[in-house]
Amino acid sequence: MNNIFTLRFLPQGPRQFVREYAFKSELKIKWVRPEKISCILPEKSGDLSPMPKIDGKTPLPGFVNSKQLETASEETKSLFSLENNSRVWTTRTYQQSLIREVQRHSLDFGSMEAKLAKMTATIRAMQEEMKIHPRNLRRKVILKELIDKRKKFLKYLRRWDYKRFEWILEKLDLVYKSPPAEFHWVTRKESLKKLAILHCENLKQQRLDAYRRILESQQVEFLEKKLKNLEFIRKEQQECQVAVTVSEEEIKAVRKQLQELKASREKQEEVADR
Repeated sequence: MNNIFTLRFLPQGPRQFVREYAFKSELKIKWVRPEKISCILPEKSGDLSPMPKIDGKTPLPGFVNSKQLETASEETKSLFSLENNSRVWTTRTYQQSLIREVQRHSLDFGSMEAKLAKMTATIRAMQEEMKIHPRNLRRKVILKELIDKRKKFLKYLRRWDYKRFEWILEKLDLVYKSPPAEFHWVTRKESLKKLAILHCENLKQQRLDAYRRILESQQVEFLEKKLKNLEFIRKEQQECQVAVTVSEEEIKAVRKQLQELKASREKQEEVADR
């Protein structure tokens, strides 16, 4: 690390000066501040699937099974369809379809599951609207409050009935992200420290891997030399009629290890040639 010391004199007088230290690191570490994700986006709210496209010719809620509408003219049917009415009715249709998937019985609209389904449908519909009108601040505030309310409901459900909590997340295709225990700012200094530690660990691992490859390349030569030395030592001890310290089993084990290593190396070369 290179330290650069500079003096800069101020115009107030010759004795007043400022010391500036510039630290230049030779490590090629670049830190980019992470992009802030809005709290109303699906990536932050936990909605894995968006609002599906509903057919515009679907009748309004309450007129789906109407016998009079079946015998009415095409102009009358179009007046009672979703495409010729406010978007509120499309949202209500989606709410009803989502509530039917989680409700306990056909008249269940007040249970925790039904409330969560209704809030989820409203959130996804409002998220689609925010894509078209991103400057609608009033809608943005309402959406944020509704997302926070749903998180609060999920937190209570997770605490009191975890099986139902997992089931509702699977049904509604949600991800629950619990708030952190302590708030922590993302700072440049701390991030650079972590990046420097990771860089040192990666550099250490790369050098260890390189040294391991060098040792593996010398392994066959080392075993051949070891086998030759063991055989020489055993032969010399037998000729000198002294206690033999090298057994036949030890020599056979080294010879077997050498043969297996050569066979594995030949297989690796064949695979590499293919």
